[in-house]
This record gives sequence, structure tokens and C-alpha cells, in this order.
Amino acid sequence: MLWGSRFDKQPDELFARFNNSFHFDWRLYDADIRGSIAYANALARAGMITNDEAREIERGLKLVREEFARGEFHTQPNDEDIHTAVERRLYEWIGEPAHKLHTGRSRNDQVATDTRLYVMDAIARVDSAIRQLQSALCQQSEQHLNTLLPGYTHVRRAQPISFAHYLLSFFWMLQRDREHFADAKKRASVLPLGSGALAGNPFNIDREFLARALGIERVSENSLDAVSDRDFIAEFLFAASLTQIHLSRLAEDFIYYSAPEFGFIELDDAYATGSSLMPQKKNPDALELVRGKTGRTISNLQSLLITLKGLPSTYNKDLQEDKEPLFDTVDTLAMTLPIVGGVIQTMRVNAEKMRAALDESMLATDLAEYLARRGVPFRHAHHIVGGLVKLAETRGVKLSALSLEDFRSASNAFDDDVYGVFDFDGSVKSRNVFGGTGAVREQLQLAKDSQSRVE
Repeated sequence: MLWGSRFDKQPDELFARFNNSFHFDWRLYDADIRGSIAYANALARAGMITNDEAREIERGLKLVREEFARGEFHTQPNDEDIHTAVERRLYEWIGEPAHKLHTGRSRNDQVATDTRLYVMDAIARVDSAIRQLQSALCQQSEQHLNTLLPGYTHVRRAQPISFAHYLLSFFWMLQRDREHFADAKKRASVLPLGSGALAGNPFNIDREFLARALGIERVSENSLDAVSDRDFIAEFLFAASLTQIHLSRLAEDFIYYSAPEFGFIELDDAYATGSSLMPQKKNPDALELVRGKTGRTISNLQSLLITLKGLPSTYNKDLQEDKEPLFDTVDTLAMTLPIVGGVIQTMRVNAEKMRAALDESMLATDLAEYLARRGVPFRHAHHIVGGLVKLAETRGVKLSALSLEDFRSASNAFDDDVYGVFDFDGSVKSRNVFGGTGAVREQLQLAKDSQSRVE
């Protein structure tokens, strides 16, 4: 063990299991070894170990990393965390130089550094997965620029829109997610190493060198803050929760849109399941699980925030509780993002059903806009058209079935060209303002261009 000489007893067996974290923090092995290699070189630069010892430590650490990578690392009862396990195995490989590696370093600044490196790597993987999902949305959008469906507010048919416009709405949610992760990465890219347990390092360690060696942008300004700062994990978990919420919203829509009552899309068999009782069922379980796991990611964020809220200054063992929520969220996103991408890529779109779901009442706004173009104040136009909608409902006919006399009795601004309003394609094309459904081709190109950058 890395401690214990001042104790008369071994830890209680149950407490030892309670205290140990190797069963989950082993995932930090690569970050831990990267940090240790950099630290060994920094110790050599500071004259605390020889260059030969630094090279031997690096050689041994790379051997340990290979064992982890091959799944051949064997744990021992006293491996209470990843740091203990790596150092123990390093000693078995190279002997006494391993015992010099921890000079001036605490597990407090070590684990903070490891976790930051892990989060930075995780953000890179998440960004790649989001971009692949965005590509799937763009590919489907390109095929359905002229496919119309009802746009909904309050889960009620509102106005006709392009299906591509609908799909791209999720592209922009995901683009904001990429921005959140990129912003979180900036604050994760801060080096705690060299802070020691809480007071700093006494051996003239070059922290700027350490930061460069680890690909970290800057060093922490205060050693007390550095060993206890977990804001970067909270930011990652928030960004992940928001991403998962966006995926859940898409899943919610697609669950309904793929139901026979809508029939707008059909899920590929690869992303659906059957019933153990009812042979006819095709259930959207992939999407339901995406929706269900959203609560899990949100609770992981809550769990960390609750852990942090009452901690006294510097490091406390409560901070061991930061990792399982982090790892679980990383695992969740690693599944949900490609699954949703697969759903988007393989779904079959029923354009006829989408168009059949359009209703002329959805053009009531266009009718009010017709009047507004003829000088009728919009509030008056809204009131006039509301009366015409009521008249059509009372007669059990479509708006376009009303006679010109019916229209003119409501307002003298109506003329015989009013019937040109009842055109779903025309309604969509008329909304060609930047960001509108009528400018979807330009929006798609902007989306493709935006994938290559995050501002």
C-alpha cells in the first residue's frame, strides 16, 4: 500500500472494500500512465532522479499499459485504486526506481490530472459520435427537401413544413451540444499536477513542461483549488445531459411517427424488437431506451452536484464519487449516439402518409397573411379568418370549399385569387426567410459547412 506505516491495524475487511475504487477507476489507466511518464521526466529535469531512472520508469510504465490494453493486468488485494495498482506493478517490472516516481506527488493531484485527461479524451470521442449523427441527419434531409409533413405545436397540427427542415432542427441542437463540449474541454484542459496534496510541489517541478507534455493548455493557479476542482466533470455531465435530452426528444417524436396511427416513418428491423406474446408487434425499443437512459444521465449530474455542494476545502474522499457517474455517462453516450444515428440512416420515410396528414386548416395563417398583404391589420385578419374556420367547421367542409361570397362577406379585401392560398407547397416555399422552412436548401448547406467547425 502507498500508506499505512503509522497504523497498528489493517483496515477492516468491509471498510477496505468500501474504500477501494480500482473496480471502476481502472479505466483511468492510460491517463494515469501518461501522467506518470510526464512526471518522471519532470523529476529528471528537476534533478530528483537521473535520466536513466526516468527512462527506466517510462519503459516499465509502457509495459504496464500494454498489460492493461491486452486485458492481462492481474490485480492484487492491496490495489486499492488505479494509482496503487500501476505503481505496484511498475515496481515488479523495474524495481527500486518505481519508488521514486511519487516524489513530491500526491494521489490528490494525480487523480485530478488523470480525470482531466480522461474527460478531454471522452469529449473528443463524443464530438466524433455527434458529427456522425449529424451526417446521418444531413443525408436524410438531402433526400427529403421537398417532402412535406405537418409541423406541430402542442402536439397539434400547426403549419406545413419540409421534413428536411424538421430533421435539421435536431442538427442544430446537436451543434450546440458540440459547442458545450468544446467549451467544457477548455476548462478541463488545466493541469493540477504539481499541486501535491494541497500546498504545492517543493522540488522545483516545471509545471509548464508537464502541461506541454500532456497536451494541456494551462496550469492551475492555486494548489488548494486544483486538487478539489471537479467543475469540469460537472460541465461535462451537464453537456452530456443536454445532449441526451435532445436525443430523447428526437426519440419521442420518432416513437409516435413510426406508430401505425401516424405511419410517417418505419424503423428498420435492426432497431426494433418484437413481443414475447403478440406476434404482430414491432416495438421501438431502441428509441425507448434512448429516452429512458436520459433520466440516468441527468441523475449522474445531480449525484455529482450533491456530492460537491457541502465539501470543505481541498481534497476529501467524497470526491471518489465523481468517477462512476462520469464513466456511466460516457458509456451511455457511447451507445445512444450511434444507435440514434443508425435509426436515422436506416429508417424508411413514408412521404405519402406525411402529405396525407396535411389539413387545409393548417393554411389558416396563410389566409390571414393574405389579408395582411392587402393592408388589413394582422389582429383583424386573425379574427376574420378565425370566423371563416368556424364557418367551415360548422358546414363540415374545407376552407377552400367556402364560396367567394363567403370570403367577401367576411372581408372586402378578399378577391378571387384567394384560392391560391390553399397550396401546401406554396405555403412552405413562401417562408424563405433565413432559418425558415422555405430556405431549407441553404440551411442544409450551412449545416454541412458547420460540421467542420465549432465556434
